[in-house]
Amino acid sequence: MTILASVPPAWLQEAARQPLSPTVLEAGAILAGVRFNAAEVLQMQRAVAENAAGYARLQALGLPHELASPLVFQPLLPGRSIAAAKLELVLPAAPAVVRPVEDEDLAFLSLAELAVLVKTRQVSSVDLVRLCLARCRRLDERLRFVVNLLEEQALGEAAALDAELAAGRWRGPLHGIPYGAKDLLSARGAPTTWGSSLHEQRVIDADATVVERLRAAGAVLLAKTSLGEFAYGDLWHGGRTRNPWDPEQGSSGSSAGSAAAVACGALPFAIGSETLGSIVSPSATCGASGLRPTFGAVSRHGAMCLSSSMDKIGPIARGLDDCALVFDAIRGPDGKDSSVVSASYARGRAVDFSRLVVGYPRGAFDEAPGHGHVLDQLRAMGAEVRPVDLDFGVPLGDLLVVLVVEAASQFDELTRSGDDDALVWQDEAAWPNTFRAARLVPAVEYLRAQRLRTRVMQRMAELHDEVDVLVHPSFASDLLLATNLAGHPAACLPDGFDARGLPRSITFSGPLFGESDLVALASAWQSRHGALPRPPVR
Repeated sequence: MTILASVPPAWLQEAARQPLSPTVLEAGAILAGVRFNAAEVLQMQRAVAENAAGYARLQALGLPHELASPLVFQPLLPGRSIAAAKLELVLPAAPAVVRPVEDEDLAFLSLAELAVLVKTRQVSSVDLVRLCLARCRRLDERLRFVVNLLEEQALGEAAALDAELAAGRWRGPLHGIPYGAKDLLSARGAPTTWGSSLHEQRVIDADATVVERLRAAGAVLLAKTSLGEFAYGDLWHGGRTRNPWDPEQGSSGSSAGSAAAVACGALPFAIGSETLGSIVSPSATCGASGLRPTFGAVSRHGAMCLSSSMDKIGPIARGLDDCALVFDAIRGPDGKDSSVVSASYARGRAVDFSRLVVGYPRGAFDEAPGHGHVLDQLRAMGAEVRPVDLDFGVPLGDLLVVLVVEAASQFDELTRSGDDDALVWQDEAAWPNTFRAARLVPAVEYLRAQRLRTRVMQRMAELHDEVDVLVHPSFASDLLLATNLAGHPAACLPDGFDARGLPRSITFSGPLFGESDLVALASAWQSRHGALPRPPVR
């Protein structure tokens, strides 16, 4: 998407023509947390006016949304390297599967089971696409998780993949499997709306890298799934996406449709993204499993940018083994997203967890007693389990000025043009107000927050010198904030039900690029703990 050059607002043009009054400068200084005497205010008038003139010239140029900053966040600290995996992993044997009689049973099979059925030609890709099309149409009436269905395109790709298989070519375990992509990922043949009516009809004639790689692996893009408008919440231009366990409740966001569609058996897997909880939160709410990779593990080329130093793309499925399959297909550099690094990843199962040390935040399970069994189960698996003290020494919530300033920069044209009035959500907590307020954040304070972010990264590195994996309730706010700020991977899994009968969730987080051990442990715990039953809306 390209934004055309725009005219700077009248107040900025005026400020560029003549100095701002001392009263205005004094008010601006107070907002920035400093005070100047009268002589200092008079002295700075010309410099401020010259700065304003520069702002006006730069704003008049306009900015394409996809134009990236040359300042690239790297989660690995100087002197640190990607740690080697500790666990010895082996790929499990393909399961023995016979096609179920009932279509609903087919809809809830794992990716490994579907792969066997497709490879042995007990079910065709066209069959799966038609099944998922029917389920998407029926279930979307209540849950509102589909932005657009790609029926004709998906059926054509499925038929071609069936022909490939008949000719003896099998692309791998995703061959012929339909999926959904959060509608901030561009894909040829479908609008890319970012959840907003402002872009309801916009078609970007290019595939995001993730879409391109999944197509190469044989997966079939069937649906663009809903996201809260501009990746916040679960309210979009088509309504609020709902939770399959309780349709009166929203599915949470912002990967709202991806989690809801997977949980209700409309799609085998979907792609989501996370800046601050957008994979973890809807997965936890809807009883799905989500994998948020390390920052820099998966290319974001072709995706809407919200926060250039915090956005991450990852899979959502009903089980973490399924997420592991998808992650393996989408990870790694593409030469287009300069934040992505090459890191090894081994997918499989481990028998011996005795070399693994699992930490949990001291007191976290006392405050969430319904999850206490998780620690006992991990000990029974052979892992050493010990408490850790987080002690970040920084007010983590205050560091989110990084996120809001980067997001406000990406959507500055929306704010300056007044088009933000067209957004569905207009409360104090919504994007329009957040972007406006972020316009008043001094650059010095944004950079101060980035420097203090380094302390969080240092503390996370120290924690992973002590333990290999951290386990905690999914909404343990300090670790949700810290791991997103520092770029660490996380796996979010269902853990039974709360007193209201809604899914509870547990999260495992790991060292940077430590997905191999992280996924092996979390998926082993999940296989022992057992899956949730099917939700009432299915």
